[in-house]
Amino acid sequence: MKFKIFVSVLALGFSFLADAQEILTIEDAVKIALENNYDIRISANELKVDQTNATIGNAGMLPQLAANVVDNNGIQYSSQTRNDGTVNRLDNARNNSLSYGVGLNWTIFDGFGMFARYNQLKEIEKLGETEYRLMVQTRVGDVMTAYYDLVQQQQQLKALDTTLIISRERVELAQNRFTIGKASKLEVLNAQVDLNTDETNLVRQKELYANTKTRLNELLARDTALNFTVSESVAVDDKLQLGELTALAEKQNPELQAQLINKRIAELSLKNTRATRYPTIGVSTGYNIVESESSLGFTSQAYSRGWTYGFNATINLFDGLNQNRLEKVAKLQVENQDYLIAQQNLTLKSQLTTAYQTYLTNIELTKLEGKNEEIAEQNLQITLDKFRIGTITTLEFRAAQLNYINAKVRNSNAQFQAKLSEVALKQLAGNLSF
Repeated sequence: MKFKIFVSVLALGFSFLADAQEILTIEDAVKIALENNYDIRISANELKVDQTNATIGNAGMLPQLAANVVDNNGIQYSSQTRNDGTVNRLDNARNNSLSYGVGLNWTIFDGFGMFARYNQLKEIEKLGETEYRLMVQTRVGDVMTAYYDLVQQQQQLKALDTTLIISRERVELAQNRFTIGKASKLEVLNAQVDLNTDETNLVRQKELYANTKTRLNELLARDTALNFTVSESVAVDDKLQLGELTALAEKQNPELQAQLINKRIAELSLKNTRATRYPTIGVSTGYNIVESESSLGFTSQAYSRGWTYGFNATINLFDGLNQNRLEKVAKLQVENQDYLIAQQNLTLKSQLTTAYQTYLTNIELTKLEGKNEEIAEQNLQITLDKFRIGTITTLEFRAAQLNYINAKVRNSNAQFQAKLSEVALKQLAGNLSF
């Protein structure tokens, strides 16, 4: 009963401490990460770049319109000899020429290459979306890992605090027994050494807890010194099925989707390369004004304005067999993408199988370690009662105490590892909810 009172008082102490600090839930942590995490924000901007580039103008489908001005001026010494022998000379002769206007050039056919380029830009946009989803899932997975690591460390802190209270009572009991002559000084010294060991373990655990908290703040892109507490327990989904996860992974896994998109990009690149076998046809038009002045010559001034228009067509007849070479390279790149897709599928299935087996093992371990903790707690309670009345040795009591703390730590670690397995499986399936 006293042991349960100790645990209850300790829990109340932690609850009071939690009330004095910000309580960060896993939902809040994920939300903050989605808004603040720098990797996610950078990936979002890279996606916006891909979206901005996916235009028909960037693919070369639209005409180009330009305004132009050309102003040429000169001051020269000029000499002209006419057919009748007359010679005209002029020093500092000025010659001015000004032309300005607008011109339009439009490639109306390039072997369907512009359509291939536009589709390629759209696929690159899809690839950016897939890479963004992958970054989000990766960073959310990191946040969940750090968060649940904090939860299990917080549980271990409570366990160490509990055993520290017990060790202090043991020192007090040993000192009282020594005072009345029922125990030796050695028993008091052993109890004090064990108390110091427990205090050392608690200090180290607090350091690890604080460092992990700093890491989580870093992932959330906020003040690393910000203090908070986390939830007291870990809820593990023990209903995952390998068949359902595999079906989801084939449709949603970002890495597999990226390889499929890369294959379409490679196919469009081949199509764009083949487009150069066809002629390229363009049209042009413009409106220009030309003014010129000359100090010496038959014409002193000239002026013209009007429309210009025309078309051009080119076709590659021979380029040193580079066309064939480029098409062969493009075909090999498409073939490599097929290999990469097959490899990614195999890797994904292997990862799912091994991760699922680890998941099942960890689920089973949580059940075993939960029972072990209950047994260790009962054993410690009985041992503590016997120790108070002096029917067992200090070594037996210390063994029960260590068994309890080890059982608490193992159970906490088992829950943490099971949660990590759950997160890993959902990441592979592309089904990590946030």
